[in-house]
Amino acid sequence: MRDLPKSFKSVATGAALKAGDYIKRNVGKNLSVRYKGEINVVTHVDRAAERIIVNAIKKSFPGHAILAEENDYARVRSDYTWIIDPLDGTTNFLHGFPFFCVSVALFKKGKPLVGVVYDPERGELFTSARGGGAYLNRKKISVSKVRGLKKAMLVTGFAYNIKISRNNNIENFARFLKASQAVRRAGSAALDLCYVACGRFDGFWELYLNPWDTAAGALILEEAGGKITKFDGSPFTVYDKELLASNSKLHSKMISILR
Repeated sequence: MRDLPKSFKSVATGAALKAGDYIKRNVGKNLSVRYKGEINVVTHVDRAAERIIVNAIKKSFPGHAILAEENDYARVRSDYTWIIDPLDGTTNFLHGFPFFCVSVALFKKGKPLVGVVYDPERGELFTSARGGGAYLNRKKISVSKVRGLKKAMLVTGFAYNIKISRNNNIENFARFLKASQAVRRAGSAALDLCYVACGRFDGFWELYLNPWDTAAGALILEEAGGKITKFDGSPFTVYDKELLASNSKLHSKMISILR
């Protein structure tokens, strides 16, 4: 996108890096933990990382709206909305399982402009700007070329309401286990999308995700040549509660499994 100010991406990147470095410094330390549900947790690290990102955005773009996971911010009237997950994979982080990230995205009038996902444990920075491709540590990335499910490694997740919801993804998981080479469950939707974008996974599906889980990763995937829809193939928005992402070559085959 030619009219996209470079400052949008640079602010998103700088904020994600700063928050991610703070998170990494707190791995393995004593944490203040609060439960938002029976198994849904938030730590003081989530909240502090979010403040780092929000402060960086407000400093550069005080008139922009912000949608963040851990706090309600005064919503201003703006064409621009930042969508933030300061720590995607909090349960992993809490247990010392090294699969978590920072996710920062910018939308204009509902359209994604910038997506940044930073994995502080691996030092991996995924970035994208609308129309400009997707990158991992400044190297351009693209989705895999796998065409058949039997050779595909897929990834999914299970929502926090798995114990009470009838639509809990377990039947889908069983079907894909039988149809594919392998299925993984890693615990960070933002990184799952980025791993499809760079060819580590070939496809991803999940239910009951929130905008901050997918906003940055969805753009990175699309800019890497992937495809993202709802389960039936209809257009996806970050406010939808079902997501199917793939290298595009597997998309119709994955839809047939989900029906």
